[in-house]
Amino acid sequence: MPLVTPLDPNTDPETWKLAEFFNETLGFCPNSVLTMQRRPAISKAFIGLNKAVMANEGRVTSALKRMIAWVSSNATGCRYCQAHAIRAAERYGAEAEQLDNIWEYRTHPAFSEAERAALDFSLAASQVPNAVDEDIKKRLYEHWDEGEIVEMLGVISLFGYLNRWNDSMGTAIEEGAVESGEQYLGKHGWVPGKHG
Repeated sequence: MPLVTPLDPNTDPETWKLAEFFNETLGFCPNSVLTMQRRPAISKAFIGLNKAVMANEGRVTSALKRMIAWVSSNATGCRYCQAHAIRAAERYGAEAEQLDNIWEYRTHPAFSEAERAALDFSLAASQVPNAVDEDIKKRLYEHWDEGEIVEMLGVISLFGYLNRWNDSMGTAIEEGAVESGEQYLGKHGWVPGKHG
């Protein structure tokens, strides 16, 4: 049972209008946003930040941003965000072979060296204590420019917030996210856990 019950989607009309963004990314409005709307300034600011961070600005594709989010969420253990990230990666065109083998991104041929560098950055930046080091920096600069690195860290940081929010709240996971979690992550033991 969630720590705080999500409110009806129509509680704050401004939040609901802004949350239409999630119909594209996930196919539904997340329960996390419905909980945040208890303080509409938080829900609206979160949605604005989410849109800015996840915007496709170029080579850091929408699909890669969602895979970066998955690695970050996997590192912190938030099953809610793992399922949301993998679902959004699928909806934004990640290759099926990548989705099926995301756990093996370091060695699987479906991932390029540039993608591996980005995903390793996500893993290192999501750890406590932080594990970003000179090797991570060197590998990033071999493939990405500084603006792209800022985009990646924006995703990692956004999901740091979401991982803390949803794991602490025990946010109930939506059916569509459960389906994606089971399809792509279930073979590695993914279950909704406290989010079920």
